[in-house]
Amino acid sequence: MPNTAYLEHYTADDYARWEGDWELIYGAPYAMSPSPSISHQRVAKRLLVLLDAQLQDCPLCEVLSEVDWHCADDIIVRPDIVAVCEVEGEQLVQTPELIIEVVSPSTVKRDEQIKFALYQGKGVKNYILVYPQERKIVIYQLTGGRYRKVGDDKMESFDFRVKDCAVRLEFERVWRV
Repeated sequence: MPNTAYLEHYTADDYARWEGDWELIYGAPYAMSPSPSISHQRVAKRLLVLLDAQLQDCPLCEVLSEVDWHCADDIIVRPDIVAVCEVEGEQLVQTPELIIEVVSPSTVKRDEQIKFALYQGKGVKNYILVYPQERKIVIYQLTGGRYRKVGDDKMESFDFRVKDCAVRLEFERVWRV
């Protein structure tokens, strides 16, 4: 077991000076994968468009992609898609209502374990993992401070709320060729 006194711990100030694409999770740097695959981008785009269309009549909320979420001085992550309400300023500092991560082989551990625990601890109400290669979606909702699995790839659609706005994800629209 390494002596933690010798482990480096980075902050948002360090992050601001780094070149390339990184995430900072509890002071540890994580290199972002190279540009996502076509299937990753295709699925992310469809989800973004579907969510954006449904939140058009929700004046306080919006859908963003690839935005840095500054959770703490030593935590900056870049989810694939977020739905966030009442954004102020040019940096995302408030907790999103929804986060979607499109999982790739190189990010599976980070998305399923590290970010799962982080998002749960930060109070993200809805966390959706999307697996393009398997055409699979897993949906978690925060209940009593813990994530509970409420949906998976066997579902045709999923209804939930972003603040006071109803949202429906229709999975056949995500997977269409």
